[in-house]
Amino acid sequence: MDFQPLKYILELSKKPNAPVLVLLHGTGGDEQDLIPLAKDITKDFHLLSLRGNVNEGGMPRFFRRIRMGVFDEKDLAFRTDEMKVFIEKVLQENHLENAKIIAVGYSNGANIAGATLLKYPNFLAGAILFRPMLPFQAPELSEKAQQVPVFFSNGKNDPTVPPKDTTTYLEILKEQGFEVEHHALPTSHNLTYNDVELAKIWLEKYFPIN
Repeated sequence: MDFQPLKYILELSKKPNAPVLVLLHGTGGDEQDLIPLAKDITKDFHLLSLRGNVNEGGMPRFFRRIRMGVFDEKDLAFRTDEMKVFIEKVLQENHLENAKIIAVGYSNGANIAGATLLKYPNFLAGAILFRPMLPFQAPELSEKAQQVPVFFSNGKNDPTVPPKDTTTYLEILKEQGFEVEHHALPTSHNLTYNDVELAKIWLEKYFPIN
């Protein structure tokens, strides 16, 4: 496959055995976007922040879409594979191949993180999904997750994500063995202080650093 490298920033923790947070921006963002948020969530983890390889009218994305809310699922599957291989390469080059990997994604970034969960249920040790949408309408599911925790926050007033799709997505994740902590927040598609605080509590619960 013709995989391409992704632009990225890697910030190493002073604690070499710490997990790695893989940061995945929303449409129009870049590898700088989620670093401040990640540092609000944790001071101790390694940070690997990626920029999507797809350009939509000058806006970086992680995969193509046909129109708003409708994904190019063939491209999504390809980009998910491309990202997984790239993450493995970067971690191996930096002697982090044995580290736990936790994805932190917002919107478009949350969607490719979710695609990774469904395609490779045990690749990620956990995931924080801010404002996600179901990545595949009919996901091909094989193995189940082995107690992989997932933080999932949606906005009750988010016009981009139909409530029934969120319900379906949550059901699929739970049926596939993911331990889902769901928060429906009184907001739209934007991130809030509440998202950050809840994600911080979740991370400390499942991935404590001694």
